[in-house]
Amino acid sequence: MTEHSLDRLYNQVVSRKNADPKVSYTARLFGEGIGKCAKKLGEEGVEAALAGAFGDHRGLVSESADLLYHLLVVWALVGVKPEEVYAELRARENKSGLDEKASRRGT
Repeated sequence: MTEHSLDRLYNQVVSRKNADPKVSYTARLFGEGIGKCAKKLGEEGVEAALAGAFGDHRGLVSESADLLYHLLVVWALVGVKPEEVYAELRARENKSGLDEKASRRGT
């Protein structure tokens, strides 16, 4: 099976944890800490949402890539591995969205 592009990007993000922040944006983000990285993730989410709301196809593609990148940075900082998220998605495949959401209300 071919490795997914998100897996490759995640591995690249992790590999930059100890890189020189003068030459690596990812290393700079790691150095700024989880709060700054989470804020950046939120900003990218808003930008993607706005692009979608305005029907900006190209903008949504670009902002989605930014959002996924910043999500992977936060995953790496917190210690979340892509396969954990993939497993969660697989577990939800045969549930209706409403049933799945209702099952989380008690947690």
